[in-house]
Amino acid sequence: MLKLFISLSFPTVSQITTAEFAAWLIDCAKLQPLVLDARSPAEYAVSHIKTSVHIDPVTPNLTALLTVSLDTPIVIYCSVGYRSAKVAQQLQRQGFSQIFNLSGGLFQWANEQRPMFKDNGQPTQLVHPYNAIWGKLLKAGYHA
Repeated sequence: MLKLFISLSFPTVSQITTAEFAAWLIDCAKLQPLVLDARSPAEYAVSHIKTSVHIDPVTPNLTALLTVSLDTPIVIYCSVGYRSAKVAQQLQRQGFSQIFNLSGGLFQWANEQRPMFKDNGQPTQLVHPYNAIWGKLLKAGYHA
């Protein structure tokens, strides 16, 4: 239901499943995407996808992307996919053409036991639950 809501709210933003994204990350023959984490710094510090770069979801600093080619593939995620879809839409408006929103976000990634890392580079299974309501979408054992 939430994924449908996000797709309908951001119809121009392409979605990528966690399985498709995981396969992409291990395919050395494929150009690797720039991965953006559109959560708060506190959420990012608890865990994130290894190659991701933090971007503020409320006021994203798009000047950091000025050196990035407009056709660079970019995958954006947040907890469940809403904040990242908003950032993806903003990047599209800036002319980026290969933007993908991670469907289900980091919560689904974690629930599928995919690799995550802390700020110090160490593996972790814990995820910031964002809040009590959205945290219900994250399996209890993964709450930080």
